[in-house]
Amino acid sequence: MQFNGKIIDNNLHLSHSSMTLILSQSDLDELHQQAPQPQVQNLVLDSFERLEGVPEILGRGYNRSMNLSPGMWLNFSDCQYHQDLMLKKTEHDHPIQFTIFLSGMVYFDDVHPNLGGTNSYFSGSGISPAYIEKYRAGERLTCVNVEIEPELLDSFLQEEGQYSSDIQKLLFKGEDYKASFYPKVTPAMRSLAQELWHPPYRGAAKRMYLQGKVFELIAMHLDLIAADQQPIHTTPGLKPDTITRIYHAQEILTTQLENPPSLCELAQQVGVSVRTLQRGFTLLFNTTVVSYLTQQRLQKAEMLLRQGNYQVSEVANIVGYSHLSRFAAAFKRQYGITPSQCLAGKKAVFG
Repeated sequence: MQFNGKIIDNNLHLSHSSMTLILSQSDLDELHQQAPQPQVQNLVLDSFERLEGVPEILGRGYNRSMNLSPGMWLNFSDCQYHQDLMLKKTEHDHPIQFTIFLSGMVYFDDVHPNLGGTNSYFSGSGISPAYIEKYRAGERLTCVNVEIEPELLDSFLQEEGQYSSDIQKLLFKGEDYKASFYPKVTPAMRSLAQELWHPPYRGAAKRMYLQGKVFELIAMHLDLIAADQQPIHTTPGLKPDTITRIYHAQEILTTQLENPPSLCELAQQVGVSVRTLQRGFTLLFNTTVVSYLTQQRLQKAEMLLRQGNYQVSEVANIVGYSHLSRFAAAFKRQYGITPSQCLAGKKAVFG
């Protein structure tokens, strides 16, 4: 495949339209394996750290990761992409995670609001729905990211008390869809994130110092969540409880693509009116309920066709289309190619 005058390995499932490059997570992982070791001025790594470069074909920068303790990872990213990038994430298991952005933004059409600026990200454990991350060309993104196995954090919340009980219900979802929060970044949070980036110690002392700062940031986030100061994605014109119900409706659609409820049934299931449901989808996801369902069906269809394990008619049935002609027409509108061409390996043509 040709990209900016360079040849990309044809084994990678990459797509591009005009100025946007589209990758799956496996594509990105494979490119990172080929990336050269970056040179970062005045950076000395300890034994528990790893430095990874951004693939030259995508942009410039680095990711610096640390295993602070069993079940706790700290990552620093400083990167800038040559052109707009879309990263497609499939449904996956999710640990406890929080991210504070010191510069730049990550953009979303649904599932999450745009992240960066004054919005941080805090996620409980459970199942993450599929989504697409978007990065803009030339925009420098620097962030601090922490991931924690739920068992590690749970071990600190075992004592009796309403605080721990409420937090556990929010953060440990198991096989259910996880809860996500978007707290405003306070000056104290930003200061701690910067201290993490530039620790004054080396070796074991550095590791202990970073662990302490990470737990301090976790405590700040948990305090906000427990006090209900930052519920799931606050949107003007929608109450926090209504927002939670709209996200529940989104989860129902995502998990019932083959046989989704009607608009009235969906509204009844989540406890809102049809009008509120439609308005909520417009405000939160910038689309209608029907359009969202169609988008999710077609995204899953494309993924199944790329895998090559099903015929076109089987994929149509899996994603809820009883008429093959309607499925083919909708798929071609979305991707610019027919389902059969997708199954044969032809790349999507995005307008």
